[in-house]
Formats: sequence, structure tokens, C-alpha cells
Amino acid sequence: MNTVSLIGRLVKDPEVKYTQTNNTMIVTFSLAVNRRFVREGEERQADFINIVAWSKTAEFCSKYFKKGQQVGIVGRIQTRNWEDEEGKKHYATDVIAEQCYFADSKKENENDTIGDVQFENQVSDMNTIDDLPF
Repeated sequence: MNTVSLIGRLVKDPEVKYTQTNNTMIVTFSLAVNRRFVREGEERQADFINIVAWSKTAEFCSKYFKKGQQVGIVGRIQTRNWEDEEGKKHYATDVIAEQCYFADSKKENENDTIGDVQFENQVSDMNTIDDLPF
């Protein structure tokens, strides 16, 4: 089974391309994924993983994903190889994105902050009531 699940931050904005044959959208980007374990005294390390999205998934990524944003990707690993003009062989491993998600917490806007302040005021008002049932 070839299934990959990743959560990481976009290294830069997604790059949009189109196929020559049928003008299908392709989006590529790199995801910085922190390694799970850190040895004592070492800084956390990250792997930079190339992601490729096609068609509707590519449209979603190009429209909503931005540099620095934390996202979740579910897909599959695909390897490829080619020779350059000098005959040197190159290899690449990509994750083909099949599902993409937002993994950041929702950014607070002004209305949310006002709501939080109102809630905090209500809680502090409740704390001044002497005859609480508990």
C-alpha cells in the first residue's frame, strides 16, 4: 500500500503550471515537515518534501495555500528518473497530493477577539456571585 500523511509548513507559495497536451493545472510546493524525535541537545530537524497536486486539488492549493501556512496532505509517493543533456541520471521522489487540508488553527479576527473579551467578562461577573450552587 502506498499512502502518505504529512503535516508541515509551506516553504514558499505554490507554483502553478499547466500540461501542454490538455492544459491541466499542476501545482508544486515544498513542505517542511518536522521530525518526530529530537535528541537531547539538538535542534528540531525538518525534512523538505516535494508535493505535486493535479486538477481540482491543484486549484484548491493554488487558491488557498500560502507560504508559512501549516497544511495536511494525504497522498502517495511517486518516484521518477531522467537523464540530462550530459547523460547524467537524476532521481526525484514526490508526494502526489490526493487530499489537502488546513492544519493551522483558525486565525482570530476582530470579532472573535471581541467575543472572547465578552465571554471573559461574563465569567468574571459569575465569579462575584456569592450563592453559586457548587
